[in-house]
This record gives sequence, C-alpha cells and structure tokens, in this order.
Amino acid sequence: MNMNLNSNTNTAQALLEKQRHYYGTGATRSLEFRQAQLAKLRQAVTEREDAIMQALRLDLNRSEQESYMLEIGLVLKEISFVQKRLKRWMKPAKVNTALTHMGSKGYIVPEPLGTALIIAPWNYPFQLAMAPLVGAIAAGNTAVLKPSELSPAVSEVMSSLVQDTFDPSYIAVMEGGVEVSKELLDLPFDKIFFTGSVNVGKQVMAAAAKHLTPVTLELGGKSPAIVHHDANLKLAARRLAFGKFINAGQTCIAPDYALVHHSVLEEFLRQLRKSVTKFYGQNPLEHKDYGKIISERHFRRLAGFLREGEVVMGGGADEMALRIEPTVLTRVDWNMPVMQEEIFGPILPVLVYDELQEAIDQINARPKPLALYLFSENAAIQKRVTEAVPFGGGCINDTLMHLATPYLPFGGVGESGIGAYHGEYSFKTFSHMKSVLKQTTRFDFAFRYPSAKGGLSIIKRLMK
Repeated sequence: MNMNLNSNTNTAQALLEKQRHYYGTGATRSLEFRQAQLAKLRQAVTEREDAIMQALRLDLNRSEQESYMLEIGLVLKEISFVQKRLKRWMKPAKVNTALTHMGSKGYIVPEPLGTALIIAPWNYPFQLAMAPLVGAIAAGNTAVLKPSELSPAVSEVMSSLVQDTFDPSYIAVMEGGVEVSKELLDLPFDKIFFTGSVNVGKQVMAAAAKHLTPVTLELGGKSPAIVHHDANLKLAARRLAFGKFINAGQTCIAPDYALVHHSVLEEFLRQLRKSVTKFYGQNPLEHKDYGKIISERHFRRLAGFLREGEVVMGGGADEMALRIEPTVLTRVDWNMPVMQEEIFGPILPVLVYDELQEAIDQINARPKPLALYLFSENAAIQKRVTEAVPFGGGCINDTLMHLATPYLPFGGVGESGIGAYHGEYSFKTFSHMKSVLKQTTRFDFAFRYPSAKGGLSIIKRLMK
C-alpha cells in the first residue's frame, strides 16, 4: 500500500494517531504477526539488494562489497537472528520468590512500548534505520522512520520498500529535512530511537523530555585507538586502516585518533602507508571504490583539519568529487580543532606516549568514547585498559567488528549515547519489562495487616 507522506504537522499528527489506533487493536502483539512482518521485511530487502547498492553508490560511493558487508548483510543477519529466538524472548520469565511472598509467583512480561520513532543518520543510512526497525517489529510496536535528507537516494529506496511492504498504520517513512524531524519530535511517541551527533542527540533528548518519552541515543565522540609497543604492527595498521578509512572515515565508531607508543611510531606509520596503498592504490582520489564525503559543508570542515599538525600521509583533496585522501597527521595537540571535535572523515591524528598510564589519562580526561580499540599482545595490558577506561564498546586487536555480532549490545555511555541494541538488546530496547506478582488465594498471612498482634516482630524476622 503506497502512501506519499508530506512534511506538514497535520500529516505527522494524523500518522501517529493512525498508528496509535492500530496498535490499540492488539494486532501487533502475537508471535505469528511479528514473525510474518520480519519475514516480509527480509524478503523486501533481499528483492531490492541491487537498488539499495545503487543508492549507496550514489550517496556515498560505496562499493558493492562494503554495501553488503556493512549494510544489507548486517540487516539480513539481524532479522534471521531475531526470528530464531523471538519466541523465547517473548515468554514471561519466572523469577524467584522471596520468603516474605510465600505462595506467590513472580513474572517479568515483555510488553511493547507502543509507537516508535526511529531517526536515522546518513553515514550508514540503510542499516542504521533498518536494524532498529527489526527491534521495533520484534517487540510488537508500530514505527515511523525518518531517514536523513543527506542521503536522498537511500531515503527514496527505503521509503519505497516500506510503502510497498507495510500499511502506514503499522510502519511508515516520513522523508524531509530538519523541519520534519522537529515536527515528529514534537509528537508524543512512546519511544524515540535516534542515531546521530552528540549535539543533535541533546536536542532529541530535550524534545523527548516534554512528553517523558524514553530514548535510545546512539551518538559518537572521539573514539581512541591505542597501539602499544608489543602490538602486531602489521595487523594493527591493516585493521586500523580498515576501521578508519572505510566509508571515508564517516563511521560513528571509527578510530578518531591513535595513541602510539613512541618506540613503534615509525614502523606503525610505515605499515599504515602499506595498508592504505594496498586498499586504495597509489592515488585513492581516483580509486573507484573509495568513499566520498557526504556534503560540501562536511568537506569544507574536514579540509580545514588538513592544515593542522604535520601531514605524514595523504593530505590531498578533490572538492569537485568531495573526496579527501586517507590522511595521517602527527605533531597534533589537544588544543587544535582536529582534536576538539569528532572528525568523522578520513583523517587520523596520531599522538605519541611513553607510558601506558599517560595514554589512559589522556582518554579519561575527555568525554567517554563510543568505542575504544587496543592493540597489544599482553593479557595484563588488555585487562588494565578495558578496566581503566570507560567506553561504549570496542575491540582488542581489531576495529569496528564488535558492532557486527548480534550477541553483543551496541551503544554508548555518557556523551556517546544512552541505551544499546542489536540482537536481544534490540528487543529489550523497544520493550517494557513489566513486573507481575501472582498471589495465592489458598491462604493469607495475617501478620501483614494493621490488626495483627505481634506482626512487627514476625515481619522483622522474615525481612532479615
């Protein structure tokens, strides 16, 4: 069923009311319904693989391999993972009975939150809209998707996919710019799931507070990578280059900067150059599969960073093609703009440390990052860093890959985000875990009532 949704408030309000009414019928609650909708979504995505890849090529110059690995494949994997486990997740979970509640039974009942608003970003525009939607469907909600206007080709494909697959009273897409997001955020949804920048995340949370709407905020920040002196430098460089320069660095969990032990700096930089050349050739600006910057505004912001520190790799840029070479900067400090904000582009500042505690202190002096990556072969070092530094999630001797497993929750902490999703955590994110106590009527304890003699002494004994 097709429905062209324009961007006026009345349409947004009407859509929310339509979804509230549909949710109120109870149609979304059964296991059979949820499984059927997940199957429909899977089929729709599979049928449109080529169209999604073409749209990602237009918006971000994403190769087919990257498009499948980072977007389509992750969504299909998430759907399959959820389908196999949803029946178990939906079952009420029994809990232990306290001595004071003898004769009763306690349950935790997963309940849908209701109507969900999912606001997706432009950097992984398909996956970061569809993966939360899988959780919303699995948990029994209705949903409105708001894709980014900065990735119009993907937005159009996604809108068509949803309109052809679902009734808008159940799942709908509203396209448009910032004004559409503001109109939607003014409405009393039962859940808001937002992926984007820290600054916009604060605005989303402020809007949600007006209705006391629960939020999941998947934000960002400056995610560090530590390369210790005992690291496998060849692998560290290859995996850091992969994590940093894929999608032209426009990844929320990309390594934002590297802290490298002084004794391995030169060899690390040598291996990094080799990896980048192997990935993108001698001239990455002409490589057909090297990503482009999403907009002129973002390009100009990133180009300004190229004038900071010392460029030891890359540094070239093509404004017409919106491309910036994989670039490494040294001789940077924390007072420079490149170290003050999340880079979100193919520029890697490298700082040097002498003692590990120095690196830990530099990270902990700043807001808690979304991700952290440590390269070290020493188990004691690995334990020390993961315990000493707070971060949303991360990898030891790799980058990005913690996001790709449905068994791990993905999310930030502090300024890098609130809440987590993927796999069962997506189901829980869009659910309320309702507590239910079923009390026996076969007997009754008189000591709890005001008229009981000696009730206080009995209660004290029981509660000890």
